[in-house]
Amino acid sequence: MSHPATPPSVEVEAILDAQKRSFLRMVSHELRTPLNSILGFSEILSTELYGPLGAPQYKDYAAIIHQSGARLLTLVNQVLEIARLDGRTLDFETRPEPVELALDDVLATLRSDLAARRVTVVVAGRDSLPTVAADPRGLRTVLFNLLQNAMKVTAENGAVQVSACVRGETVEIEIRDHGPGIDPADIPRLMAPFEQAETALTRHSEGTGLGLPICDLTCRAMAGSLRLTPSPGGGLTAIVILPAA
Repeated sequence: MSHPATPPSVEVEAILDAQKRSFLRMVSHELRTPLNSILGFSEILSTELYGPLGAPQYKDYAAIIHQSGARLLTLVNQVLEIARLDGRTLDFETRPEPVELALDDVLATLRSDLAARRVTVVVAGRDSLPTVAADPRGLRTVLFNLLQNAMKVTAENGAVQVSACVRGETVEIEIRDHGPGIDPADIPRLMAPFEQAETALTRHSEGTGLGLPICDLTCRAMAGSLRLTPSPGGGLTAIVILPAA
């Protein structure tokens, strides 16, 4: 007669979690070195730095190798970021940070992508955005990932709406897209690392699907939270809640 399996103890689960994070860190670090070589040499070939390659296909293939390597490096960096956040090994320096300043930096980084997709970002009350208590890098990471996701699901000539307001002792930053939206039942899995559901967001994006879990963990590390809600009339609204400065 078989007996039901004994559930693992808290200590065993803690050890397994630590081993998992250690493994992810090790693999991520080990992958970076060859990827940097692939990116560097493929860029040399695609730009024909030392002279023409001959057949034009070679240049095209080198560009494809570089693009694929860049996407893989992004995945490696995101896995490493999740391992650090999940293991609480990132040191955040919380200080007063103007939302407008962080938003301007992120939009400058996304400018070429926004132009290529013909998507605009409309910021309500830009000159009167509040200040949050947050780590500068962490805040920019959250805003970058959320705006990038919103941009990818928004149709050409569409707009992403951004607003921020003070609610008691917190600041709520809302980023709303006008994409196809998602099923509310998919939201919990969408926020879990490596367990993303097949949704409109993941289907329309060429990314890894790790951006939202990174945002969620980063907000928690800054004593805040992230909430996703389907928008009335379609689309998705991401609400970042952080302490007010």
